[in-house]
Amino acid sequence: MKKEFLILPEEQLLFDKVVETARALGFPAYLVGGFVRDRLLGRNSKDIDIVCVGSGIAFAKKLASLLSPAPSVQFYENFGTAAINFKGLEIELVGARKESYRSDSRKPLVENGTLEDDLSRRDFTINALAVSLNGENYGQIIDMFSGLEHLEQKIIKTPLDPQVTFSDDPLRMMRAVRFATQLGFEIEEKTFKAISTQPERIKIISQERITTELQKIMATATPSVGYKLIQQANLLPLIFPELQAMYGREQQNGLYHKDNFYHSIKVLDNICTQTDNIWLRWAALLHDIGKPTTKRFDPVQGWTFHGHEALGAKMIPRIFNRLKLPMDMKMKYVQKLVEMHARPVSLSKNEITDSALRRLMVEAGEELEDLITLCGADTTTQYEEKRRRYQENLIALKEKLETVEEKDRLRNWQPPVSGDDIMEMFNIPPSRNVGILKNGLKEAILDGLVKDEREAAIVYLREEAKKLDMVINR
Repeated sequence: MKKEFLILPEEQLLFDKVVETARALGFPAYLVGGFVRDRLLGRNSKDIDIVCVGSGIAFAKKLASLLSPAPSVQFYENFGTAAINFKGLEIELVGARKESYRSDSRKPLVENGTLEDDLSRRDFTINALAVSLNGENYGQIIDMFSGLEHLEQKIIKTPLDPQVTFSDDPLRMMRAVRFATQLGFEIEEKTFKAISTQPERIKIISQERITTELQKIMATATPSVGYKLIQQANLLPLIFPELQAMYGREQQNGLYHKDNFYHSIKVLDNICTQTDNIWLRWAALLHDIGKPTTKRFDPVQGWTFHGHEALGAKMIPRIFNRLKLPMDMKMKYVQKLVEMHARPVSLSKNEITDSALRRLMVEAGEELEDLITLCGADTTTQYEEKRRRYQENLIALKEKLETVEEKDRLRNWQPPVSGDDIMEMFNIPPSRNVGILKNGLKEAILDGLVKDEREAAIVYLREEAKKLDMVINR
């Protein structure tokens, strides 16, 4: 990591105009925050934060007038900030501030301040670095809190007393975990202790802000790092009680079950090597979420979790709603994968019939590949032979699915007679009997008892309708 700050050619015009604006207004200006950190770490960033010692609004208006082509500018008068989009760069401008907090709120009382005031209020020393955009010391790195040293040491540390820093704004506890996960850094001991001794402060933070941090953790290469830190910092029971319920092992008759928390985050890491699909990652994290409630000990079978897939699927809408995750097709996608995650595994352990494969393909539909990917990630055993056998069975299952798919073309298959057709055929309204007939037809076709064609389906339905009439009229 280089300690000198490198300004790229495509940024030079912008920064020249910032220098000109600072000189014209007499407001010293500095690059700050994540842009400085990421540039020093060799990471790309198009989000540029600029602090001036003066009015951020006035600075933004003057800067915008000097730029060509004229950029789009948004002013936030109540916050004293402005945002400029210029040639693909997102620039936020603000006046230097100092803040004070009340114990019951994360909204600070804000006053004008010096550069040191502004940097000291930032969450971590690696984010409290500044670069001068002023003529007399242009490009000089300003490091008041040993941020450069901490970048070298790869540690997360607060500029001021961490107890005060986290009490003032408890969201910083989640940000510490997120940065440690994203950057591969460690949280400094005193800083981490300050999180773990006051986790209840997180309760004053909105769920949306917490979930934003969770989503950023989920998008990293190894999200397990973040979830382990959240659990170790005593935050997990407060922000994700369903995951906390999975933590730990229980013993009966000398037999332990595996720690389902650590298993789940390992599956999450496994799937991150296969996909950037954030919702498939959520399915990996939540695939066994129903296990704590379904856990039983049987003297013969040992530990069992019968029905955990179905219960887990029922829990997904409640979890998504509480976390303020989207309650749309994304939730339904995760729910479907959670409910079906054990199906391919159970099939791969037995002699597989074509009818069982057809049923899996029809019910999985467009999610079949993602379901198989999830199953491939869902092996965390330390026994090499068991892992090899599991993967071989899964490969064999995939090959058989491809054969059946090529032969039957069953992806997104629907029976040749719909529910509307059934209601018209028998002149009946929407009812339980319509569902019985429709599902019976589907099962009969998938089992190979009825040909997948309309005429054969109609014959089957008429025979089944007679049976229903006999029951109804009895």
